[in-house]
Amino acid sequence: MTVERSIPRGILGFPVTPMNEDLSINYESFQENIEFLIDNGLTSVFIACGAGEFHAINEKEYEQLIIKAKETVQNRVPIYTGVGGKITEALRQTELSAKHGVEGYLILPPYLIDPSQDGIYAYLKSIIESTDLNAIVYQRDNCILTLDTLKKLAEIPQLVGFKDGVGNIETNVEFTQALGNRLAWINGMPLAEVTMPTYLNIGFDTYSSAISNYIPYVSRQYLNALLNGNEEKVKQIYEDVIFPIHNIRKQKKGYAVSLIKAGMNIVGLAVDTHVRPPIAPVEQHHYDALTEIINLAKEKYVEVPGGSVNSNS
Repeated sequence: MTVERSIPRGILGFPVTPMNEDLSINYESFQENIEFLIDNGLTSVFIACGAGEFHAINEKEYEQLIIKAKETVQNRVPIYTGVGGKITEALRQTELSAKHGVEGYLILPPYLIDPSQDGIYAYLKSIIESTDLNAIVYQRDNCILTLDTLKKLAEIPQLVGFKDGVGNIETNVEFTQALGNRLAWINGMPLAEVTMPTYLNIGFDTYSSAISNYIPYVSRQYLNALLNGNEEKVKQIYEDVIFPIHNIRKQKKGYAVSLIKAGMNIVGLAVDTHVRPPIAPVEQHHYDALTEIINLAKEKYVEVPGGSVNSNS
């Protein structure tokens, strides 16, 4: 298998892992979610990552998610998996990813330990070099890199991208200035649309979008307005949709996942609100508030035949 050393740009798709009432995985809904993302123009799918409840999935389920994703995608867009946690489990995940021929993986932080820079380097290097697949490092939580560490990792050809979930702009400017287009730069902040204007100005042209799982037309219009310098449209979407959803998201830990499932449920996709512990489902009053936001989004931004929308663009 020849691996292309690049990743898609723009808006990346991070499907959830739908659960039945008994918290078993609903693979049929998972495949429908992926199809929905592809149909709505997302350039890739990242399965079994944070939004996909990576922390709560066992090895058998993990492999089955890869198989189901491959069946659905049929080479239309690249598939990336989430890998990480315990190093032995991470290496098993990279092995399964390579076995089933995905394009690459996003490396999540190590389990529990707050490592030194040489420890982080060894952890990431072991995972990156374990296969010939593309690798993206994810800076967040206990995986915080210095420029020197990232420079050393960038010497490994399999490393193609850097995703930031911390928000230290000074550090990110250092990274992009030092490494330029050696890596793809991905905004992975919570509800990344909130911070994307700042990230775009320092070289991050790609981001992961939670709201694309249920209102992809909003994230698409938002990015187009941002890239085209339509400040009024960006401001309008912020006020109508992004800030209100972000304010709900901040109300409770775990809403990074459960609020996505609630949104999908509200718009009629085949996803229930069930999540595995320690994540908790969305509370009813937050579900109701999200419903109001989505209804407004449909009223003002839903796309109609011919490519126009119900809002000034």
